[in-house]
Amino acid sequence: MNKININARFLTITGMIIAGAVLRLVPHYPNFTPIAAIALFGGAYFTNKKLAVIVPFSAMLLSDLVLGYHSTFLAVYISFALIVAIGFTLRKKRSVLNIAAASISSSILFFIITNFAFWYTGAMYPMNATGLAECYTAAIPFFNSTLLGDLFYTGVFFGAFEFAKYKLPVLEKVKA
Repeated sequence: MNKININARFLTITGMIIAGAVLRLVPHYPNFTPIAAIALFGGAYFTNKKLAVIVPFSAMLLSDLVLGYHSTFLAVYISFALIVAIGFTLRKKRSVLNIAAASISSSILFFIITNFAFWYTGAMYPMNATGLAECYTAAIPFFNSTLLGDLFYTGVFFGAFEFAKYKLPVLEKVKA
């Protein structure tokens, strides 16, 4: 059994993810949230893949207990898991360009999966190709906010942690 090494790096990464989940609970512009950012960040910085999934998922679950669940929450969590996996690709090569590309890819992935799930519920759109196209078209304004929020929060999380590593070399140690 793997032993979790609780150190400054682990606590900092976990604290930042929890802070991101808490930000979901404060008033914000629609879809301008750090959901994708916490998934990318966890995937990129936790060296233990189990922690990279468990910590962000736990933070999401706790915030969803307050916010409530909805008919497409499973699609949100599937998207979230895939975004953590995208974060894994950033482990070896974190650059501004790679992080921005991962953030944009995450936004697109989230848009495709969650809006397909919403269409599939049959709640608002006919269950045909036209209904699917209408669903995606109606969701474009929400995508704009999602994309901007993802880019903003991804920049904040990655930038803040890199700055913290610069100021506190103890965070550089790869044990979390």
